[in-house]
Amino acid sequence: MALILYQRDHCHLCDQALAVLAAVRAPAFESVFIDDDDALDARYGLRVPVLRDDATGSELDWPFAEARLREFLLTSPAAT
Repeated sequence: MALILYQRDHCHLCDQALAVLAAVRAPAFESVFIDDDDALDARYGLRVPVLRDDATGSELDWPFAEARLREFLLTSPAAT
């Protein structure tokens, strides 16, 4: 799956990001929890939640509103 949402357990910002993803009816994505992965924690620790298009390497850091998420998805090959 090309869209990945990097997040943490018990993260209220991650819950908000999931709500925005649901509101725009984002395509399927993989949820990756970074809590137990030192490399991912080093990369995304302070940035989560982060939506990544693995096909292009593009990343959308929180906070993102519905309009910005739609724009990101329109430019993402993973969303088509």
